[in-house]
Amino acid sequence: MPIENSRIRGFYKLSVAERRELLAGIAGLSEEQLEAWANSGELDEDSADRMIENVVGTYSLPIGVATNFVIDGSHYAIPFVLEEPSVVAAASNMAKRCLEKGGFTSNNDDPVMIGQIQVVGCEDPNGAMESIIASKDELMASCNEVDPILVKFGGGCRDITARVIDTGSGPMLIVHILVDCRDAMGANAVNTMAETIAPKVEAITGGTVILRIISNLAVHRLARVSAVFTPGEMSDKGDDAQQGSEVIEGVIQAYHFAEADPFRATTHNKGIMNAISAVAIACGQDWRAIESGAHSYASHERTYGSLTKWSKDDAGNLVGSIELPMAVGLVGGAVRVHPAAQANVALLGVESADELAKVMAASGLAQNLGALRALATVGIQAGHMKLHVRNMAVTAGAEGEEVDGVASMLRERGGRITQASVIEALEELRGN
Repeated sequence: MPIENSRIRGFYKLSVAERRELLAGIAGLSEEQLEAWANSGELDEDSADRMIENVVGTYSLPIGVATNFVIDGSHYAIPFVLEEPSVVAAASNMAKRCLEKGGFTSNNDDPVMIGQIQVVGCEDPNGAMESIIASKDELMASCNEVDPILVKFGGGCRDITARVIDTGSGPMLIVHILVDCRDAMGANAVNTMAETIAPKVEAITGGTVILRIISNLAVHRLARVSAVFTPGEMSDKGDDAQQGSEVIEGVIQAYHFAEADPFRATTHNKGIMNAISAVAIACGQDWRAIESGAHSYASHERTYGSLTKWSKDDAGNLVGSIELPMAVGLVGGAVRVHPAAQANVALLGVESADELAKVMAASGLAQNLGALRALATVGIQAGHMKLHVRNMAVTAGAEGEEVDGVASMLRERGGRITQASVIEALEELRGN
């Protein structure tokens, strides 16, 4: 179950150990799950060696927690795994700014994935396509015999479609099997079904089946999340609606830039995936598949554009929404093997793939607003560098308490932060 309240005041001021203990109490985590966070070698070598080939060790990244998220009336503390500063802070900040209107609202599709079967060498490709459609009930029954457990839990093959495409190798018949994967990502189930019915497809069409594999352009498995932000919430000056309205205008203009220009849209969507991929990694998901599907969807049947939409309603509020494929699962994969992934899912309290999908989509929408808002006001680099200065101090040779000392000196002085200014501050600190 989700936590009772994601509004954790002063969370960033606590030590790492204090944050762990606080979240463990809030989310009811076990000692083993807490240890998975605390132990930098949370994935033992035997487990790693079973996950991939030629293992030589493991590689750690920070786990941060985004707060303030309310989605469909439930509170979530969301784990992010990534190396880039400002992402967790921005997502938490923006999530807080839509609470007046109830937070985020989701409207996801059922978890239907596509399996593709490539058929070549048909004498009459269009006639073969019609034969597949005429035989789809038989083919669907064969698919569902492969995975009776999935069918038992309400999933299974839902439909079969076909189309003819022209290629450099001549016309090809492409058969799509549409499979409701329930709480699994679905690759194993879909691929097995496609391979199982391939001989029947050949018999029906008179062609030769080549590829039988899932598609990551999951257009039938879209996650949709929206939120409303009032001018007062968008203001940095208390509840200054006038200033907030100016910020909203800047956000919308920045969005229109991304909507119209693929060069901007690429970086715009990268910012969205900063959050979505970070949550995917934290929860043991196939983030490469999610990234591929998202960027493909951004150009599906159109010029590459924004995965989000931003506009104003009649009351002058900022209205944001996101729509993208979200092939995630809680059954199988790394989420069942990696101790830290298990702890992160336990922190979220999600009980279905649909719930995980909406959490990830909401994090992407919040992160996108954080970037647009920064670009439309002080600029993205100012906030980013304030958080990145500690890394710069370490690069300059700062150790222990010197790291925070250098960071504090530069923040108090304001102005542009460069590696030269970091080195100068470190030398001054040591001189004193």
